[in-house]
Amino acid sequence: MGYKKVKLKEIGKIITGNTPSKKNDEYYNSNDIMFIKPNDINTEKVSILENSIDYLSCEGAKVARVIPKGSVFTTCIGIIGKVGILNTEQAAFNQQINAIIPDEKVCNSKFLAYNIFYNKEKLKAIANAPVVPIINKKQFSELEIPLPPLETQKKIANVLDKAMALIDKRKEQIQKLDEFIQSVFLDMFGDPVNNPKGWEKGKIRDISLSTQYGTSKKASESKGNYPILRMNNITYNGNWDFSSLKYVELDEKESQKYLVYKGELLFNRTNSKELVGKTAVYREDKPMAFAGYLVKLIPNKKANSEFISGYLNSVYGKKTLYSMAKNIVGMANINAEELKNIKIYIPPIELQNKFAQIVQKTEKQKELLQKSLVELENNFNSLMQRAFKGELFD
Repeated sequence: MGYKKVKLKEIGKIITGNTPSKKNDEYYNSNDIMFIKPNDINTEKVSILENSIDYLSCEGAKVARVIPKGSVFTTCIGIIGKVGILNTEQAAFNQQINAIIPDEKVCNSKFLAYNIFYNKEKLKAIANAPVVPIINKKQFSELEIPLPPLETQKKIANVLDKAMALIDKRKEQIQKLDEFIQSVFLDMFGDPVNNPKGWEKGKIRDISLSTQYGTSKKASESKGNYPILRMNNITYNGNWDFSSLKYVELDEKESQKYLVYKGELLFNRTNSKELVGKTAVYREDKPMAFAGYLVKLIPNKKANSEFISGYLNSVYGKKTLYSMAKNIVGMANINAEELKNIKIYIPPIELQNKFAQIVQKTEKQKELLQKSLVELENNFNSLMQRAFKGELFD
């Protein structure tokens, strides 16, 4: 069975945000009121908003639009359909966001937020700009969503909350394993800042066999004999995201230069200043190509890739990379020679290999948790579809 459809304007007050002038320092001279922007809202889930990167003074808030706790935010310019719930007394928000203050026809903010999140593809479809997608207040107000009876709304919100809690728990477990690897690195090798264990000192070039820039060949969405790794495939904390792979055609000679194999290291040489220097060990059995913004590093007999990756992904390593990145036309760069000149301590290879074994065992655990996470996310999406189609509760 299906539920009756209502327009958003029929179940609450809709407000579009506003940004106070940056030229007036008085608007931004204190932390009186949260100022929500799209970056505060998660893309993958309904966000619970209790703090923000930016704040306004009371004077700034008078110029902005201030809404109460329980209001539901939806991004309507740029990335369409990110949804969040305000969980603090009040907040202001910018013009890229529409907010709805739900009325008594809605059981709670959670139900409304999940409902809009479920309908985000509808929102994307009506965005009317070819370059920057935009949904204006009127279009947002006209969005139709299913509205079951209040008691059913509560049941839907409750079951989706429980399903999302399992997803959050699984993500937390994966994060804990990343933190475990960082902790093991510091325990085995000591803080790179002061080298408390007195290891031999050198530079990355002293432990490198070779470095190689990736291919500049144009990648395709579907054509090519190898998937190609690009800078977005390496995460900030040294993991991999293979969700948006492209493909490239390499002949035999090119394959010898532009493939990365299991156990080799990839370094992101060009990105924003915050992200340049992302580093990860390639752990897949089948080789992939790698793009020109990446550098492949093969260690010599004095080191292994897991140790070098652990060093560059440490707090000290991140600070070092940030400080040495050179801005060039809006992007930062660290070339292969600069990478090889980074100072590093060099523990015995036996100890490095022991660390690598621990990392490999931990990565196997992470792989199982990642598979479980995918199943939980699929289950959540299935529940959401059934719930709003009227198939979950009679």
